[in-house]
Amino acid sequence: MPRPIATDDPLQWLARVLAQAPDRLFLETAAGRRYSYREFDALVAKHAAALAQRGVAPAERIAAQIEKSPEAVALYLACLRLGAVFVPLNTAYTLTELEYFLQDSQPRVAVVRPQDFTNVRTVAGRVGVADVQTLGTQGEGSLPQLAASTTQPPPAPFAADPAALAALLYTSGTTGRSKGAMLTRGNLASNATTLMNAWHFSEADVLLHALPIFHVHGLFVAINTVLASGAAMLFLSKFDADEVLRLLPRATVLMGVPTFYTRLLQHPRLTRETTRNVRLFVSGSAPLLADTHSQFRERTGHAILERYGMSETLMNTSNPYDGERVPGSVGPPLPGVEVRIADPESGQPLPTPDSIGMIEVRGPNVFAGYWRLPEKTATEFRSDGFFVTGDLGRIDARGYVHIVGRGKDLVITGGYNVYPIEVETEIDALPGVVESAVIGVVHPDFGEGVTAIVVKQQAADLDEAAVRKALEPRLANFKLPKRVLFVDELPRNTMGKVQKSVLREAYRQLYGPPQTPAGT
Repeated sequence: MPRPIATDDPLQWLARVLAQAPDRLFLETAAGRRYSYREFDALVAKHAAALAQRGVAPAERIAAQIEKSPEAVALYLACLRLGAVFVPLNTAYTLTELEYFLQDSQPRVAVVRPQDFTNVRTVAGRVGVADVQTLGTQGEGSLPQLAASTTQPPPAPFAADPAALAALLYTSGTTGRSKGAMLTRGNLASNATTLMNAWHFSEADVLLHALPIFHVHGLFVAINTVLASGAAMLFLSKFDADEVLRLLPRATVLMGVPTFYTRLLQHPRLTRETTRNVRLFVSGSAPLLADTHSQFRERTGHAILERYGMSETLMNTSNPYDGERVPGSVGPPLPGVEVRIADPESGQPLPTPDSIGMIEVRGPNVFAGYWRLPEKTATEFRSDGFFVTGDLGRIDARGYVHIVGRGKDLVITGGYNVYPIEVETEIDALPGVVESAVIGVVHPDFGEGVTAIVVKQQAADLDEAAVRKALEPRLANFKLPKRVLFVDELPRNTMGKVQKSVLREAYRQLYGPPQTPAGT
């Protein structure tokens, strides 16, 4: 078993490797850029000095809408070194969406792609964010230039405080605007250490990293677990099946979303020989089809390990490293994490096994609350400290958790969360639209496909292509409906509420014969 490790603060991870093996490989890009732990620590220190020169102090926010790169990872770690709060933002967000995030988080510095600088500076200025820096994929941009040229010594590492805010992750809501989930340094440290031990990570591991780094999976699960164990990463800018299979013989672990595995299964080079060196395949961020689990095991001999987490809690459960990995289950609670099933209305715990209800979670992984929303935070926690996840599930007789549905109609497509109200609001604002309903329909590649059911005015000249085109500048690409269907009226119950379950059933074969997703 991996050795226990202190969880006081993420900065201890770097310090430990620097003291023991500073020249060990930390990160290598597909293009061959290599960084040892010593070299990467120097890059982090330079970026921390640059931010300090811009006046960044502990607890101030740094918003980042940037492409994946070594410098982007250095920016995250520089924020930890300064005690600043990292605010990663999806690169697909439009200017309209970005303006809200900047207004809400009020960062001291916003870091964006070089090509976006002019437009973002205008938007940032409207909401009182004066300092906009740029960072590109090859070390170009104003922030890396400032880091390279600064003569200011790197600041001393932030004094460890597990309760200090480390990151702000925006998670969509079913009503109103997105909410910022406040993750503490203690949240990050405890969860990474737990995963390191649960998944047997060590300094001998090489993670093939093909995930985005603006959400929990790619940033806090993948990178933090590597840091906590002193392992290395092969760092891809994005998922590409050919590139993944080229590098897989050098890796010991691959973390992915279900779409990764469905696309790998379509590739003739996915064989037992190609995957021979890999000891662990992990899937998360969306339900994995049972058929995908079975086909992958047949082709490679590996059983994909599914786990369950969310922005507010990091990882909650995991199928075991040693023991049966059950298709259709996300495994038992991780050590130190409590999971219970409660009545969705009363909040009273339900008897187990197999009672279906609301999944509630308590542990050191659970966030500190929603940014500047104390009333909303209070409604999402029970009086005994359990967080109400919004997911429906059950726990079987062996203690394995099964997700059986998601509250509030959340759609998970390609590993990204889409809340229907965000898409419906934009569709309903289009000329000629009476109303709309957005649902998730089982999709063989994306897990679920965002699907819009629209009622249009009788004389409206509106078709599927026109709706999608109108939405493109307003919504991130992953939120765009894959299909737009027109109906005369939406199904409603006696209270006038749209019955989305009826719509999901009616269109369940829209993208092909339905399969049973993991967790059902």
